[in-house]
Amino acid sequence: MGTEGIELGDLAEQVAAWELEKEIAAVDSTERKRVYTSLQQSHLPRLDDAGLVRFDKRAGFVEPTPGLAECEVYLDVVRGNDIPWSEYYLGLAALGAALTAAVAVDAYPFVLLPDIAWLAASAVTLLVSAVYHNYYATQSQLGRGDTPVEMNS
Repeated sequence: MGTEGIELGDLAEQVAAWELEKEIAAVDSTERKRVYTSLQQSHLPRLDDAGLVRFDKRAGFVEPTPGLAECEVYLDVVRGNDIPWSEYYLGLAALGAALTAAVAVDAYPFVLLPDIAWLAASAVTLLVSAVYHNYYATQSQLGRGDTPVEMNS
């Protein structure tokens, strides 16, 4: 769902396709109707009450509100065997601290390279992690791409 909104029927069809891991064209009317009913009677009214979407039940139209964008900060998509980004960065910080300590006491093999090389390696690791995290978060946003990241295998 982009910023322009979507017809409820189209939304139901797309959600059914995601849930069933099918192409939209392969979703039958029974599958679509099940999702449509659930969205219309339960999910969308609650999201509307929470101020996250504007749901016009009579017109069958849904559009995001600015409040929806504010919720993205709380959504950390974690698939299967993945770890949350907060734990990843905690581990990265622990490795950085261990590396700093090893370099500070001239532990082998850290004496083989100058201290600035280890600092540069740490900075590059953090930069690459942050760039990938930003890319991953962007791809996880609702309305980006054909399938939400959490539904890809």
